[in-house]
Amino acid sequence: MTIIFALLALLAEIIGTVGGFGSSLFFVPLAGLFFDFKTVLGITAVFHVFSNLSKLILFRKTIDWKLSLLFGIPSVAFVILGAWLTNKINFRYDQLFLALFLISFSALLLLKPDFKLQANNLTSITGGSFAGFLAGFIGTGGAIRGLSLAAYNLEKSFFVGTSAAIDMGVDLSRSVIYISNDYLNPKDYYLLPILFVVSVIGSYIGKLLLSKINQEHFRKIVLGLVLGVGIFMFVRSSIDLTKNL
Repeated sequence: MTIIFALLALLAEIIGTVGGFGSSLFFVPLAGLFFDFKTVLGITAVFHVFSNLSKLILFRKTIDWKLSLLFGIPSVAFVILGAWLTNKINFRYDQLFLALFLISFSALLLLKPDFKLQANNLTSITGGSFAGFLAGFIGTGGAIRGLSLAAYNLEKSFFVGTSAAIDMGVDLSRSVIYISNDYLNPKDYYLLPILFVVSVIGSYIGKLLLSKINQEHFRKIVLGLVLGVGIFMFVRSSIDLTKNL
């Protein structure tokens, strides 16, 4: 199981780096096949800290620090709120909520590939706040951050580097909350060094592929995969909820 989990995490990291949406968009639903949702939140947050650290080193010369702060400050504020709420709200519909989010987001961008937000402070603050809240509450907010950041038409490397800088503050903040609430069980600590190695290798491979791949075609493939994962999660969670009625 550990080998399969590590390979899926590596795949999520590579696709997340090249696709620009972050690894959690794939890692959260995939990790849900192995762990309960609160454990998934804890593991995802720590994995993303490792992932962002790798990207900050690899893309250190391509970071727009002004945008990072504009997105990052509201993101950190709202990720704390979202992470705090996970310990206050019943998680019975967590997987269903995440599935609907994945389906809605991917369907929107597949049906309207030219959809873009305006590049202004309102987009940055609103997008950063919403992305931060979703990251804290359901484990993944990179999709919203990616959509908001795309409004600025950043070159691919600047997009990844700036996104990682924003995400580092988000993931450090939620990691503290999740770990303090025992979302990460000590019996799962053995996964941390594995995820660290995976994050470094995946980010490096992603950087190599970034300059060689047709971004638009790859983006459509990524969104198709997100849609498929969302539908699978929706069907599975609906069946589970029906059984528990």
